[in-house]
Amino acid sequence: MFAYSAYNLCIHSDVPFPELGFCEVMPKMTEQPPDVVISFRQISESEAEAADGGNRLLAFMESAEVGRFLVEFGHKVVIEPAPGIEEDILRPCILGPIFSVLLRQRGLLVLHASSVAINGEAVAFLGHSGWGKSTLANAFYNQGYSLLSDDVLAIRVAGSYPMTFPAYPYVRLLPDAAVSLGYDFENLAFIHLGALKRNNHLVRGFSQAPVPLKRIYVLENVKRSQNEIEPLQPQEAFLELTRHSRATNVLITKDFIGANMRQCAELIKNVSIFRLKRQSSLAALPDIVRLVEEDLAKNNGVRSLCC
Repeated sequence: MFAYSAYNLCIHSDVPFPELGFCEVMPKMTEQPPDVVISFRQISESEAEAADGGNRLLAFMESAEVGRFLVEFGHKVVIEPAPGIEEDILRPCILGPIFSVLLRQRGLLVLHASSVAINGEAVAFLGHSGWGKSTLANAFYNQGYSLLSDDVLAIRVAGSYPMTFPAYPYVRLLPDAAVSLGYDFENLAFIHLGALKRNNHLVRGFSQAPVPLKRIYVLENVKRSQNEIEPLQPQEAFLELTRHSRATNVLITKDFIGANMRQCAELIKNVSIFRLKRQSSLAALPDIVRLVEEDLAKNNGVRSLCC
């Protein structure tokens, strides 16, 4: 048994997860039970029959050819791989879609976003896959900031201030992005042999302590002639949060749909949400970082503009 810490959770797993950092082999369960247990085994008929599409979710991992999984009450994860599927194929599914389900079952708002810590507060970049979230987070890391999460952002909305929970110290980069950021792509860690991206280990300053969420920048998949930041109206912000919420395609019960909408609406009351329009060139990354830094330094959230 392996023990890890991610999203402020103690996780015990049958198989290793190199992405989660330091691994300690656990010969037996300690007196205090873990928050999450990940098992690799066949899902029983009784477990499948009890699945309800909500707090007992049974679903396929990308497709039936990869396998299926069961997540119960944000505590138990059962992975049933298809015959011949390697663990390297399964791990990204577990750390992405499956953990999104688990975190939502635990009552958190889960967004498709990467985030960094700036002056003790979390700043998130929201957008679909391929829109540059990981590359932008790595660009901030190269300027001395700490990575919090890549692709899966977990937020506790309840309370006096929204809090984020750091995930693991990796981002996934394409070859051109890695080169533009100063890395040798061939020296980065494989995700799996068929993956176009590779894992970049960003361990400096990484901490598992929860961080208050200061601001969300919604990315665009549109080429722009200049870098620009503009505030979103509440209606626009709500639409962006809901369409970039994770696991909404599988957690479709009334309770989960309602909870996600309430959490998005509540988050808007406490966190500033802006649209970040960017030049498509990777050479523009330093200007984008500087623009966001200047925007964060302001107190009034007035529209910012950079060449």
